Order: sequence, then C-alpha cells, then structure tokens
Amino acid sequence: MAKTYEEINAKIQAGEAVVVTAEEMVEIVRKNGPEQAAEKIDVVTTGTFAPMCSSGAFFNIGQMVPTIKTSRVWFNKVPGYAGLAAVDAFLGATEPAEDDPLNKIYPGEFKYGGGHVIEDLLRGERIYLEAKAYGTDCYNARKLKKHVGLEDLPYALLCNPRNGYQNYNCAVNLTDKTVYTYMGMLKRNGQNANYCSAGELSPLFNDPYYRTIGIGTRIFLGGGVGYVTWNGTQHNPTVERTTNGAPKKPAGTLMVQGDLKQMSAEWLRGLSILGYGNTLAVGLGIPIPILNAEMALYTGVSDKDLFTQVVDYGYDYTNGIARDYGEVSYHQLKSGTIIVNGKEVQTAPLSSMVKAREIAETLKMWISDGRFLLNRPAETLPGVG
Repeated sequence: MAKTYEEINAKIQAGEAVVVTAEEMVEIVRKNGPEQAAEKIDVVTTGTFAPMCSSGAFFNIGQMVPTIKTSRVWFNKVPGYAGLAAVDAFLGATEPAEDDPLNKIYPGEFKYGGGHVIEDLLRGERIYLEAKAYGTDCYNARKLKKHVGLEDLPYALLCNPRNGYQNYNCAVNLTDKTVYTYMGMLKRNGQNANYCSAGELSPLFNDPYYRTIGIGTRIFLGGGVGYVTWNGTQHNPTVERTTNGAPKKPAGTLMVQGDLKQMSAEWLRGLSILGYGNTLAVGLGIPIPILNAEMALYTGVSDKDLFTQVVDYGYDYTNGIARDYGEVSYHQLKSGTIIVNGKEVQTAPLSSMVKAREIAETLKMWISDGRFLLNRPAETLPGVG
C-alpha cells in the first residue's frame, strides 16, 4: 500500500507516526520483508558526522558609519571572501589562519582555520573581525576592525556545497613511506586502512536512487534544521551499483544549507588533520519517508550489503591511477580489520558512529514529538540516466 507525504505528515502531527532509525529498520525488514515493513513504518531516520571539507558560511558582518564596501575580510586572521556585496562575505572551512603559529614551526601544518572560527562563534566566543576597502563615494570608509559574536552578525548561513557523500573510498598506502592525507595518516606498506562513512546509517545509502531527496528536503544540519538545495559538487550517480542500488564507489552528493544561529558546536567542529590542514566536521541527518515497499527495501540495507573499493593514496590516487586492490563491505570495515593483498590490515573510521546514531535518534525524537515534518522535494536529485 503506497503512502503520500501528506498522509505521513498527518500522522506525525497526530502523534501516530511510527519512526525508526536506519539501523532498526535493517532488522525490521529482515524479519518482516519490505511489504510488511512498509505498512508498519512511516519514517526512517539516518545520520552521519564526519569531516566535510566543502563547507563554509555566508555572513553579513554589519555596516558601519561611515559606510564601507569591503574588498578583503578576515575572521580571527582567517581570510574570507568579500567579493559579494558591501558587507557580505564567505568563510571557507579549510582556509587557514594567515599567522597560524603551527605553520611557522612546521610549514604546511595548520592548527586553526575557518572551521574553527565557525565552531568558536557557536560556542559564544567573540572573534576579531577585520576588513579593508578601496573606498567609493557611497562607501567611503577604508578599514573596519571590531570584535563580534554570532549575535552581532545580522546574517549567518551555513552552506555546504558538497556534503553527505554516498559512499567513499577505503584508503591505504602501499608505498614505502608514511603519507598524510585528508583520509588521515596512512602508514607505509599498507599497515592501516581508513574509511569515512556511517554505512547503513548514512543518508544516501538509504535512498540510493534519490527517490525522496532533492530541492527543499528538510534535514537535521549542525544541530538545527536545514535544507537540501541541490546536488553537491562531484555528484556522480552513474557509478557501478549492487543489486540493491547501493553504489560501489563515491557517487551522489548534496548541497545543503541552514541558519547557523540555530546550530550547535556539538554538531559543527573545527578539525586539524595532520599533514593536510583544516576542515569542519558536520552533523547531517535525513528522514526517509516510507512511501512504499521499494523505500522500505532500500532503508533496510545492512552493512553486509554495502561495499567500497580499496584505493592506494600513497601513489595511485595522486597520479590518477585506478588500480584494483579489492572490495570490502562496511561490515568488514567496522569489524576492525580487512584483508589487503593477502595481509590483515587494521581499519579506522574518520566518521563517528556514536554521533551518527545520536543524530538519527535525535531526528527520530523530533519527528515522533511532532516538531519536524517532511518536505516533498520540488525536484529530486539527478539520478542514473
């Protein structure tokens, strides 16, 4: 029996909706099958918390007297981009501070960047804001210097041009020297393997063909409410897939945004990755409406049914070489060891399963309490074909 968004939202408002997490749905579908599961369950919640480098925030920094049209701007010595309007600016999560003390000691190493500025603002700290301008008749001030908190900024919008990757590589290093990457430190000769996905809890694994996700989808973002605004950069839905629709390689991505002022530092964390630089860990959760048995089947996918590829980041990745070092399931990755080239290798996640579960449970509570309704997307994401 098919359901509609309107029917599910009516049940949410009446306090009658049956909401479960994606982990719980695995067992429900296994025991009951997708048809019966679709009759019983109305919404499945997902979650992920991991470094998401394509992140940042748009700010209006507030006008001054005399007025100013900024051409350069810094947040706690982290350069932003001011080529938008008079006092609008964008701050990228991976941008490092110009006077980073760690970089002075170890060139190329950065302790503080845009992601840390965003976290500091959410923690209620005041940051040092500087701006320069070339001056015009209508905006004749040339400098701005002030300390501001998030409450002092008239506008603050978290914007992630690429978020929620649908699958990602398992990274190893098969060279004879240790390498430092955005996937973390990789020891020489394949001594460790890092991965970055919540597996069966990951949002796009639970809607592999984007049947319910698109422009206007309401989501959990950074501890507040956000929205999907389109597919993210590097969105590539045409990769090889398993029989359950799950991609075997990095595939779909999301562009998302939301009001930074309603978010929390618990779910937006500035990070420094050794040998790589700064980034931002972002909490993301998407509710999947169980419109029919097909959606029940997709949300019932388990870690044993989700696979990714082992990729050499020591040489192949940087040189554009696509060699096959095997395929592993997320069940194997989460077990703590996998086999690469006939050798047992320890695994470690960059994403937090503890936080992913907490996001899915929080979203489940919001919906069960009638505080969060589902949006029908104005247009779903570009899919296969």
